[in-house]
Amino acid sequence: MTKSYEFNWQKHVPDFLQQGAVFDRFDEDSFVFEAGCLFKVDEFGFFLTWKSDGKEGQVLECSLINSVRNGAVPKDPKIVASLEAAGRSEADLEGCVICVCSGPDLVNLSFMYMVADSADTAKKWMDGLKSVIHNFKANNVCPMTCLKKHWMRLSFLTNINGKIPVRGITRTFGSGKTEKGIFQALKELGLPSGKNDEIDHSVFTFDVFYALTQKICPRTDIEELFKKINGDKSDYLTVDQLVSFLNENQRDPRLNEILFPFYDPKRVMQIIDKYERDEDLKKKGRMSSDGFCRYLMSDENAPVFLDRLDMCQDMDQPLAHYLISSSHNTYLTGRQFGGKSSVEMYRQVLLSGCRCVELDCWDGKGEDQEPIITHGKAMCTDILFKDVIQAIKETAFVTSDYPVILSFENHCSKTQQYKMAKYCEDIFGDLLLKQPLDGFPIEPGRPLPSPNDLKRKILIKNKRLKPEVEQTDGKEINSEAKKSNNISSEEPSEQNSHENSVKKYKIPDDETTEVSEATEADATDVSEASDVDNKKKGVDTAEDGDAEQQLIASYKYEGATTNIHPYLSAMVNYAQPVKFQSFEIAEEKNIHHNMSSFNESVGLGYLKTNAIEFVKYPFALKCHFS
Repeated sequence: MTKSYEFNWQKHVPDFLQQGAVFDRFDEDSFVFEAGCLFKVDEFGFFLTWKSDGKEGQVLECSLINSVRNGAVPKDPKIVASLEAAGRSEADLEGCVICVCSGPDLVNLSFMYMVADSADTAKKWMDGLKSVIHNFKANNVCPMTCLKKHWMRLSFLTNINGKIPVRGITRTFGSGKTEKGIFQALKELGLPSGKNDEIDHSVFTFDVFYALTQKICPRTDIEELFKKINGDKSDYLTVDQLVSFLNENQRDPRLNEILFPFYDPKRVMQIIDKYERDEDLKKKGRMSSDGFCRYLMSDENAPVFLDRLDMCQDMDQPLAHYLISSSHNTYLTGRQFGGKSSVEMYRQVLLSGCRCVELDCWDGKGEDQEPIITHGKAMCTDILFKDVIQAIKETAFVTSDYPVILSFENHCSKTQQYKMAKYCEDIFGDLLLKQPLDGFPIEPGRPLPSPNDLKRKILIKNKRLKPEVEQTDGKEINSEAKKSNNISSEEPSEQNSHENSVKKYKIPDDETTEVSEATEADATDVSEASDVDNKKKGVDTAEDGDAEQQLIASYKYEGATTNIHPYLSAMVNYAQPVKFQSFEIAEEKNIHHNMSSFNESVGLGYLKTNAIEFVKYPFALKCHFS
């Protein structure tokens, strides 16, 4: 007999989140300050809700929350003054501010700040909120659960009297529906139906809301199917009719009959008993159109096996056997010419599950000579390399423990490459994979470790020097590394400026060889372009279309430097980029830790001319498309 299916999509919501706590709330962008808000999370983890005296209830959908992190003390003097008026001095805010970042995508983000009464409460709520967000299963719940979610939202969006305004219901069903029809449906259910009326919570139950949806948005498609099954001869379905429908229409004929047996009368009676609301029909083994609709809108009728939303792949194969979710020009929020670079993009991309991010590294021009990340010669703003490394550390393994690859497009001089290496070493700590794993040496013919072997490890993809070069300079480099003071790993600023003073690393003269003339000029050009763009604060270059087209036409990609600092080179292991020569040479060398890049047109060309070799190629080596 077919077994009943249960989709366990819920995460445990701690009791203290459901009971709630009082926070002050502010938003710096739009200057919103609200004191004494009671924040709660519902039992299903759908919403973060809050309400203060004399204000309407508000909700934030947990599926839209990207991250919960420590918030900084507000800089807006108006908000500081409001907090002081509420009895909170600036000195009392340290460790008490929670930043809730949310948005419908990776770029359009909102930041809400919650101010707790103590640092302990702030930490407790941060940990609690982190445990309920990123519930990807909840995005695939059945239609009936979605209706319950809509009902809960309406219940939380109360007015100052704590009741549900009718205008909130009309907004919910407003798409394509006239207010008159909604008012009539409310009236037929015996509910207040005036535009300015309000409904008490005790009256507006889920059953009432479900009945309202059936009046406003009837499922005529299910009604037609119901009539087709019973031949439009009765207002119910028999057990035999349901058995026939489930086996012939709903069941996938490709399924194994032993693992997924056919429906029988006993199983159908269980379905009727669970979803039919009419007790008389239930006793007679019959199902009404309402019960049929409830069943089809349940998890048991999902089009795919929802348990497969969990990790169901074998993650013990060599890393090169997998398609790795990757990001190109990760730092950009949009345009590749004249666009804005943002540290936040690295956070959002990693939180969304991406496992390979790109860092285009260039020499900074400030007094501190800090490496920057930007799109070379494209008049994009720049961000500090160290800020990006800090952001990666904080978000790399929040939503996934599988390894993260940092793809360096390295245009820096050796001096700043050394800084890059030290930042990675000091900020990442044990997360950085500096040496090959035991049992997986970097040798020809040896497979790469699996994603499970590399859990919670960060790999650097960068050109690597020949072993003899690293060995020659190794002792001297290690000596200099010990003499150098550690780079401060305090949380860096996310501003696009170089105001932070950072101790410069002294490197021997023979280690400060600059990159080639072309690359050095490239670094100067991009820094100047970025300075101009920063001063203009991202002026839209579309205002001068001809100039932009001329810039795009004249743009020429400059390859990364091959003059690598040995200290950075020594950190590269399982992701070593090489120039692609041919499939025959790659197969002959059989070096699994090498990888090559193809642009899309070249990749499509190989698919046409060398399809078999091209498909086999990634199984021995990783390849990257740009």
